[in-house]
Amino acid sequence: MGAHAEDAAASFLEGLGYTLVTRNYHAPQAEIDIIAMDGDNLVFVEVKQRKVGSWVSPEESVGLAKQTRLWQAADYYLAEVVGKALPARFDVIAVVGETLRHHKDAFRPA
Repeated sequence: MGAHAEDAAASFLEGLGYTLVTRNYHAPQAEIDIIAMDGDNLVFVEVKQRKVGSWVSPEESVGLAKQTRLWQAADYYLAEVVGKALPARFDVIAVVGETLRHHKDAFRPA
């Protein structure tokens, strides 16, 4: 189920003109579902899927603890892979059934 949502999110982003850099990047702190370029911005994308009628929305499941792990993983990626700071942001793609909701710049490091 998760792989289908990530595939749909990747296709959706490509349709918006994003360039996919990598998928399922594993850092010591967390996995980043999709890393893409949106113009000059590096975008770290969290994909969350829920079934129709779930008690908790996909967006609600990206709480502060998850955000903190993603910030740490992004810092690791920038330091270890890219080797420099780049303009970056965090997007969330929520998938419910066949519906995708894209939240651009969904959260920022505290």
